[in-house]
Amino acid sequence: MIGLIAATAAGQRGCERLAAAWPDRARVYDGPVREAVTVAFAECEQLVCFLATGAAVRLIAPLLADKATDPGVVCVDEAHRHAVALLGGHGGGANALAAAVSEVLGTAPVITTATDAVDAYGLDMLGLPVEGAIAAVSRAMLDGEPVAMRADAVWPLPALPPNVGEAGEAEIRVTDLVVPAGERTAVLRPASLVVGVGGSRGVAAEEVLGLVREALEGAGLSARSVAALATVEAKADEAGIVAAAERLNVPLLTYAAGTLAGIEVPNPSAAPLAAVGTPSVAEAAALAAAGQGGELVVQKRKSAMATAAVARRRPRGRLSVVGLGPGARDLLTPRAREELRRAAVVVGLDQYVDQIRDLLRPGTRILESGLGAEEERARSAVAEARAGYAVALIGSGDAGVYAMASPALAEASADIDVVGVPGVTAALAAAAILGAPLGHDHVSISLSDLHTPWEVIERRVRAAAESDLVVTFYNPRSRGRDWQLPKALAILGERRTPQTPVGVVHAASRPDERSEVTTLAALDVTTVDMVTVVTVGNTATREVAGRMVTPRGYRWQT
Repeated sequence: MIGLIAATAAGQRGCERLAAAWPDRARVYDGPVREAVTVAFAECEQLVCFLATGAAVRLIAPLLADKATDPGVVCVDEAHRHAVALLGGHGGGANALAAAVSEVLGTAPVITTATDAVDAYGLDMLGLPVEGAIAAVSRAMLDGEPVAMRADAVWPLPALPPNVGEAGEAEIRVTDLVVPAGERTAVLRPASLVVGVGGSRGVAAEEVLGLVREALEGAGLSARSVAALATVEAKADEAGIVAAAERLNVPLLTYAAGTLAGIEVPNPSAAPLAAVGTPSVAEAAALAAAGQGGELVVQKRKSAMATAAVARRRPRGRLSVVGLGPGARDLLTPRAREELRRAAVVVGLDQYVDQIRDLLRPGTRILESGLGAEEERARSAVAEARAGYAVALIGSGDAGVYAMASPALAEASADIDVVGVPGVTAALAAAAILGAPLGHDHVSISLSDLHTPWEVIERRVRAAAESDLVVTFYNPRSRGRDWQLPKALAILGERRTPQTPVGVVHAASRPDERSEVTTLAALDVTTVDMVTVVTVGNTATREVAGRMVTPRGYRWQT
């Protein structure tokens, strides 16, 4: 919950705007400010105080307890010009909150955390638990000193600064192993381990936890890398096992006895087979939770009433397929921006990379290529994800519309995580410029016959004509393809009058944008090129005050 606190009428208006923007996660605290801050500090994960920073410091100073548990605090000035991340920039999320406040109020976020100031990820912002010499290694990263990255496996981390590489006195270890503490070593703990557990009816949580700790410590494994406990469905409500997962703060995964019985394990037993229908609970559940490529690293251990085994998951790379929109920066979605910022590798057409190069974190590896290499880019992106990296494959508009999602997903298999990030399509960007041409049923058709035979394209155009659909033509005309658009328009003209409105938008949302609303009869096809979108109305589409409008029904209101 985000607590909202104000001392003045202007601050109260700010609270109301934030509460309206975040109805499910924000609460306004009324009453005397000191009391409101005290109560909110105890109840909320984050606070937004419409106060001077000095006043806020004096109010929260007596309440501070621990960096790991104190809420993040943001201060907003009386004129709503700045949102200052005052406390808990990373751990409390105040830096991100300052940015979120600014999105709503139009303030400028003020963030003084060193890593954020140089546009780099802090070690505590990489999405993994971190321990060791965090401050010393962070300082080395900020100072440009060589920092060694030593990982047992490649995990899909965001980009790290260019000075993080193979060598350096300061080091970052990514491992689930217990390693000696070093004065200049920070350790990131990947969620790589799953612990399979079994237990007799009535087993105590302390016994389960003790056996889990024994299994981990005996193999030199860190409990901070445990991602889940796993067991057979028959033990899903076993109080001691459920409580053990809760105290470890990890989910409890359960599997059917038949599923576990089909997993080959080194130590099957008749006892669990008779009790729950599978010859193995701990080992089989650990392997089931580890998934494809998982391996058993600690075989079954037993106590009086419990069993435990540990498996290691194979890292899964992450492929994010990102639509950049039609070109204007303000039409790039926040989600797309976030995915670009968290990627370690960006793959894309060189001209699209140029559009977003300034958004990428220092150290991001860029794989760019020219026109006509879609399949190669898709293969490269998937290969990088299979190697374990966090990859963003970019395309214009929406990546799933005549863009990179199709070749990438045709290449990808189930061994990587895939995230789709929608973008504003060229058809939608053009429609917004033209008016409301897509107010009723519509279809998009590419006139490029490089990948699709013209016979197929023509059949689709005829179907659209006969169905009276509004048609948006992508890739309408190039120097080497100058007859397809006139042919397609002629086909539509067999079913529509010469006065049917046609919208033409060149380079929608870009600096050289131009547009016009004309008719089938008057359209000059020589003004159309590959960065132009042509939208042909249906029989109900009209031009109204220079805008192209298709009504939501066929009864035109006058």
